[in-house]
Amino acid sequence: MRRDPERYRAARRSAYRAVDHRQLPHRALIVHGTRALLCRRQTLTNRKPTIDDVAALSGVGRTTVSRVLNDGPNVSAKVRERVLSAVATLGYQVNIQARFLAGGSSRTLALICAADVENEPNSYYQAALEVGALRACAPLGFHLVIHSVVQTRPDLADEIVQLAEDSRATGAMLTPPFSDDPALVRRLERAGCAVVCISPGPLSHGAAPAVGMDDEAAGHALTQALLDLGHRRFGFIKGLEHHLSAEERYRGTLRALADHGLDETAIVAVRGNFTFKSGKDRLPDLLAATLPPTAIICANDDTAVGALFATHQLGLNVPADLSIASFDDTPVSALVWPPLTTIHQPIQELSQRAVHILVDRLKSNGKTGAAALEYLPFTLMIRQSTAAPAA
Repeated sequence: MRRDPERYRAARRSAYRAVDHRQLPHRALIVHGTRALLCRRQTLTNRKPTIDDVAALSGVGRTTVSRVLNDGPNVSAKVRERVLSAVATLGYQVNIQARFLAGGSSRTLALICAADVENEPNSYYQAALEVGALRACAPLGFHLVIHSVVQTRPDLADEIVQLAEDSRATGAMLTPPFSDDPALVRRLERAGCAVVCISPGPLSHGAAPAVGMDDEAAGHALTQALLDLGHRRFGFIKGLEHHLSAEERYRGTLRALADHGLDETAIVAVRGNFTFKSGKDRLPDLLAATLPPTAIICANDDTAVGALFATHQLGLNVPADLSIASFDDTPVSALVWPPLTTIHQPIQELSQRAVHILVDRLKSNGKTGAAALEYLPFTLMIRQSTAAPAA
């Protein structure tokens, strides 16, 4: 017997509405022609509605429902309205991850961070990046995989590309020093993995979209605050040499000194590696200078805490005998005594923004315009570790 499609769809819609309003008994069978629709009230009320439920209620196939939900073509306004009405009636929510995987693509993003066998630099920095990326990925229906890669490996690029391929990542966020390597960016892009760089140095600007803090301006602002207090002799404990954004902080300090008519003789710089130990070990080297500094600037908070520890060991008072300032504003900077004057770097916000940039690139198949560098604002946090120099 030939059925009337419109009557059949109307019957199914009536059945679903009845079930939804608990107007049918536990099991109701609606028959039209040779087809039957079994509506289980208990099943519908105890589970999340599926795309098949939407298709049944709206009287179309799941392909049509999918086309409507994806704003696809070849759907009439009447059908689109019916599907959207069914979505609203059932409270259906799109499972973005399942939909993407059904299309044969991965919804996985990779966060590539640097690891060092001997010195694990600034664990809070990496943890904050991870938290920010996770918070951004979840609402967008993406998975996040995190890879810590030893940065001294000779086959570094090969390993990172392999990690991205093994995890089926469609996008990768590179942190320093990997974000400073344009060749690595190109290899990942050729492998089909979109890239966003976090805090890249000036050499890699333009290799891929990037987000960071203006480290040179931050170094200038921090040094300017110390100059305003009256300091004219400085020490600087740098970070790792190949960490180019941290080197920008030192460049900002030199620019601030030049603005006050001071050259590089007004500052003594030593190399650190972002760790507590490097701050503790290198502070005595700075104080051994012919004209010891009255203010010490450290490349990050962990180094500054080590320098602060060393001043206590030497019987010096901070800030009466020596001012100490740093960068990042990690939780430890406010917990030590005295609390550190530091530059607040929006670390979590950096990785959150990186996720959104990646997702926008994936949605547009990489057609999002030029590879721009986006700066997020920093904040100067004045605390008790800095004061005017002793007379």
